[in-house]
Order: sequence, then C-alpha cells, then structure tokens
Amino acid sequence: MECPLPACFKAYDIRGRVPDELHPQLARDIGLAFAAVCGVRRVVVGRDIRLSGDDLSRALIGGLLDAGVDVIDLGICGTEEIYHAAFSQEGEGVDGGIIVTASHNPADYNGMKIVVGGARPVTGESALGEMARRICRNELPAAAAERGTCSLRSLKEEYVRHLLGSVDTAGLRPMKIVVNSGNGCAGAIVDLLAPQLPMEFVRLHHRPDGTFPNGVPNPLLPECRAETSRMVVETGADLGIAWDGDFDRCFFWDEHGTFIEGYYIVGLLALEMLAKEKGGKILYDPRLTWNTEELVRAAGGVPVMTRTGHAFIKERMRLEDAVYGGEMSAHHYFRDFGYCDSGMIPWLLVCSLLSRRQTTLSALVGERMRAFPVSGEINFRVADADAVIRAVEDTYGQGDIDRTDGLSIAFADWRFNIRKSNTEPLLRLNVEARGDKALLEGKLAELRQLIR
Repeated sequence: MECPLPACFKAYDIRGRVPDELHPQLARDIGLAFAAVCGVRRVVVGRDIRLSGDDLSRALIGGLLDAGVDVIDLGICGTEEIYHAAFSQEGEGVDGGIIVTASHNPADYNGMKIVVGGARPVTGESALGEMARRICRNELPAAAAERGTCSLRSLKEEYVRHLLGSVDTAGLRPMKIVVNSGNGCAGAIVDLLAPQLPMEFVRLHHRPDGTFPNGVPNPLLPECRAETSRMVVETGADLGIAWDGDFDRCFFWDEHGTFIEGYYIVGLLALEMLAKEKGGKILYDPRLTWNTEELVRAAGGVPVMTRTGHAFIKERMRLEDAVYGGEMSAHHYFRDFGYCDSGMIPWLLVCSLLSRRQTTLSALVGERMRAFPVSGEINFRVADADAVIRAVEDTYGQGDIDRTDGLSIAFADWRFNIRKSNTEPLLRLNVEARGDKALLEGKLAELRQLIR
C-alpha cells in the first residue's frame, strides 16, 4: 500500500503544526529531497521570525549540505527577499531558494516556500509532490562525497535598492503613514527604506516577535483590521499599511481609517504599471473582475484572466510577459521583480500615485467602490463542496458561465465566483454588482441561503 504523504505538503508550499506535522528531521529530509529532485547546486535559505524557524532552518540547511549543495544563509528575512535573491543572484550560480515560513498562520505553525532558478515556484504540480513521495518511501540520496559549504550573507542592501528603483523617489511628497508589521518581518525593511523616503512612519507592532503577542498577522481577517484603522484616525495619517508575517502581502487603509479591499488596489496598480508601459498585459483572478477589466481597457492595457494562486499566476505572467498581476487577496506580482509577488512594491507605487495626482486614497478608490460594490470574500464550511457548487449552478446557470477557477456566473448587473480553497477545506464566495449595493446585498443573501 502506498504510504501516506507528509501532511504538511500542500498545493503551493509546505505548511503544518510544529512538531506534529513539521519537525527538524523532516526539514532535513526536505533538503535532501530538494537536492535530489531539482538538482540544485547553490541555494539561498532564510526564515521568518517564528520561534521554530531556527531549528527547522538549521536542519534544512544540514540536509542540503549533506547532499553536496552550497548554501547562502540569509538569516531572518521575508519571503520576497528569497525571491529577490533567487532571481538577482542567478548569474552567481544560485539555482534555488527556500524560506522557512508559515506566513499568516498561528505561532505554532511553520512551513516552507520553495523556488528554483529565476524564482520559479516549486509546487505540488511540479517537484513538490515528488519530493513528498521520496520522503515517504525513504528514497533519499546518501550523503555526497563532498559536503556543501554554508556562508552567512545579507542581501538586504541590494533588495532595498531594487525596491527603491520601482518608483521615482524624488517625486514622492511627504506623508504620514501608519505601518503595522504585526510583529513579523516587515519592520526591518521599513526601517531600511525610511531614510530614503520623505515619509513619517507611525510604527505599530513593529518589533519582530515569533509569539505574535498582538495576534496572528493576517489583515485579511476583519478582526485584525481595527487597530490599524484606529491609529490612522488618531494620528491623522495619510494612509495605513499592514502586512502578514512574511510580508508578501500588504493591505491598505485610507485617510479615514477605512479598509480598502485588495480588489480596488489591483485596479490602481494596473493603472500605475500601464502608465509606465502602454499596452501592457495585466493579469487578474476570476473572483472579482469588472473593475479591473474596465480600468485596464480604458488605459489601453490588455486584461488577462488567470487561475487564482501564486504558482499559476507566476507561470502565466512569464507566458504572457505581463507587466503586472494582482489578486484580490493582496498578492501583487511584478515582471521587474522576477514575476514574483511583493508586499513592499505596492505601497511604494500607491504613494507615488498619490504624490503625482496630489490626492487622497479615498478619492482614488471611492468612485470605483461605488461603481462596483463587492461582498468581500465569504468562507463557508460545507459537508460536500462539489454538491453545493452543482446546486448553485442549477439555480443560476442561465447566466454567462466561466470555469477559469471554480464557478463564475455573470448577469448584466451582477456576478459571482464560488470556488474551493486550494489550501483549506472551505468554499469561498465573492459577489459584485454594477453600482447597485442593494442588489448586491440581495443576491448575497440568496447565495448564503442556498449554500447553507
């Protein structure tokens, strides 16, 4: 009988509870398996601020070294710092990267995100599944005749220089910005950027702390938004920004402390990138689409719909040579950042846009929010997800159907997408309308009743 694969191996990455699902021995085996399956010879490794990260990182590096792989240890860093190292150091022989992180999960979780040369993702549909099978069968390579070498190195200076190159810093106007790092890794980068920017930063939960004393760093959850909102109002800030633990996603609040759905930020960033490259291709996911499509076409760009999920988007970005791709979940991908997602470049671009237009974030997005009101993503736990989706299609199947990712159905004045999560046992629903909030709320109530 086939042995069960390690539970921490997911569709896009490795993630699980420590030590039940992920522990140092498994981390060492992952290093051996990565070397065997992907043939890497020089790998960058880093870790976020979780308390288990040091032991797991040390074991992972031990496995890579035993396989004869040379390792550059970046120490504590964000996920996108590994991406940056993987594509910027490719000419120096770097052909892989691993960040030990569980992103926005609770403190007792940890995991890994893995890339190969040029920061191309390793996923369950590529080499990640084969790595899991080899670990399960104990088909791991014997120690190499010559053990790899490990060097400690910081690439933060090069990474920060790349970030600053994404905007015209001379054109930025002074602003007051609330920055909430959620006790994750973002604060260190803000501190490196600050001397180069005309900004006053109000720092919230800035100190890295892997116990997450102020709660899980996941601003996608409504309960994690109030503190940033309150601080924006109390300090009279121009905007608020918060990140998840490994800061590959960033979230925005306007000057009134109002949280801005990531959907509307996708439209803003698309305009900013198209201002730099007329006629460029913009990728977006099927969950919410109308605002992005309208803005991109009006700006002379080409909107391209793609499946949700970083691996699919990065692959399609390369295929289309797209200048930018955005997900409503606050992942933003840039061709000039190795086609990878960054949580730092988006807020720099938004500040650049606010500076040039001499306006506020609420003014930039308010009209779009009224034109295309949305439900926000609503999650449902159901016994049989496929049966629910079939029932939804039976009820609304007279609309225009798209199956790019899950089930999308559009009518003249409203549309929705329902899909199974790639990472959790959930159904995710998003609804939008054309300028009619009452219609949106009515259709959302119908769908809630049907799903439940």
